[in-house]
Amino acid sequence: MEKILISSCFLGNKVRYDGESKSLMHPQLQTWKDEGRLVVICPEVAGGLSVPRARAEQSKDLVFDEFGNNVTEQFKRGANEALRLCQQHNIRYALLKEFSPSCGGRMIYDGTFSGTKVRGMGVTAKLLSQHGIDVFSEESVEQLILRVNQ
Repeated sequence: MEKILISSCFLGNKVRYDGESKSLMHPQLQTWKDEGRLVVICPEVAGGLSVPRARAEQSKDLVFDEFGNNVTEQFKRGANEALRLCQQHNIRYALLKEFSPSCGGRMIYDGTFSGTKVRGMGVTAKLLSQHGIDVFSEESVEQLILRVNQ
């Protein structure tokens, strides 16, 4: 049975920077959860950041919080933990939170804390993609379902 890496916030866990979740309600996710197919992670928490925490955005290949602190190492640690889980469980697919500086697969915030989004990948999404793991988001969950059910 194929496992899927999933952002913890999608399952209602309050791990986001603001101490909230971004629950993703989809019947297939509940089925996968009931089947024990979901491997759950918040890369930022896994990397050592607290909940709540300062907002963070990428600027080139670095990640800074809104107070100017460089948190790149914590983001890299979390990305490496996500990759380790994928390798441990032979995971080929990840369902991650779009726009996140860790998990964004197609779009991220531009690093100015102005709310501007740009094409790019979060630290975790990029590392997983570099290792052949297909990254999906809440905006492409239907494509993930089709891929897994092939």
